[in-house]
Amino acid sequence: MPAIRSKITVRPMSVHIGAEIEGVDLTQPLSTEIVSDIRQALLKWKVVFFRDQHLDHAQHVRFARHFGALTPGHVVFGHDETYPEIYSVGKFRTATLNTAPPASRPWSGWHTDITAAINPPAASILRGDVVPPYGGDTQWTNLVTAYASLSPTFQEMLDKLRGVHRFEVKVSADGESVKEFATRVKERLIVSEHPLVTVHPETGERVLYCSPSYIKSITGLNPRESQQIMELLWEHAVRPEFTVRFRWGKGDIAFWDNRATAHLAPSDIYQTDFDRQFYRVTLLGAVPTGIDGSRSRAIEGKPIEAVSS
Repeated sequence: MPAIRSKITVRPMSVHIGAEIEGVDLTQPLSTEIVSDIRQALLKWKVVFFRDQHLDHAQHVRFARHFGALTPGHVVFGHDETYPEIYSVGKFRTATLNTAPPASRPWSGWHTDITAAINPPAASILRGDVVPPYGGDTQWTNLVTAYASLSPTFQEMLDKLRGVHRFEVKVSADGESVKEFATRVKERLIVSEHPLVTVHPETGERVLYCSPSYIKSITGLNPRESQQIMELLWEHAVRPEFTVRFRWGKGDIAFWDNRATAHLAPSDIYQTDFDRQFYRVTLLGAVPTGIDGSRSRAIEGKPIEAVSS
């Protein structure tokens, strides 16, 4: 089947982040020109959206492979039995059922995917399959803009710091299923130390690398100093003017640059009876680098490996 050639249209959704892409059918093979145009839109807008695509698992994986090697669905929580690249993001998935909700803060739930790994995913591609009629929106924030908005003096201090990122969960209750879940997380412990400010490998932009759900401390600071700075950064990173909010429709796709964003999964869906079933594929990432050229350091766990094509 010949590759489909067409000119895409990119429609920005906010000043700093997010754009809808029109004029492409993701169920079809894509030309190198279209792939390049999508990549450039992603690098500029950090998250791009495609409406009404209705991909199956095979098409989802094929689309993602245009942009690089893929990881297993989830390095801790597993993957689809037939398609190892697919992770089921269901309303009542194992992680949701067994994890205690965090204390409510403005940054609660915001995260960059799997930054506890030495090589966090480069990007994620999420598709809506079962979508509630309202509620269930997802939000993203631009961590390049967040860094650029800090004072030069504060930037200079942060440029020299490193943070410890850890994958850990607090289980919600007792019981065999909960114990099994906690054991799985413990057996797959991953901890890494990353620069607090990273350099984007494609754009050269400086990124405030401060995933609220994963970074646990700042190296070299005492606990109070570390916590105060982290909370200041988290509060700053999720300021509304840096963000975009996406209302899903069935068949919609969100493709985000995990190296330059954090995102917030919806919690309002648990106050409704509506079901919500999404599927995610992630692209293999590289080891982050600081502005002085220093690379991240693994403390526990192995690097994320690619799924063979």
